[in-house]
Amino acid sequence: MCEANAFLRKPGKEDELFLEMVDRVVPYEDGLLLEDIFGKRKIIKAKIVELALVDHKIILEKEPL
Repeated sequence: MCEANAFLRKPGKEDELFLEMVDRVVPYEDGLLLEDIFGKRKIIKAKIVELALVDHKIILEKEPL
């Protein structure tokens, strides 16, 4: 399997799971659209801060509102 899990990074806290089994990450308006292998979509105003491909992790950080 090639999908990854997306996590939100919060300073001073453990990374929080945002979406499992992410298949696609697409720039969307002023954020990102993430889609899992089942077609479930989530949109978040965030930036990618790390891709850990061997560990199947996408680390996101929320953009200020």
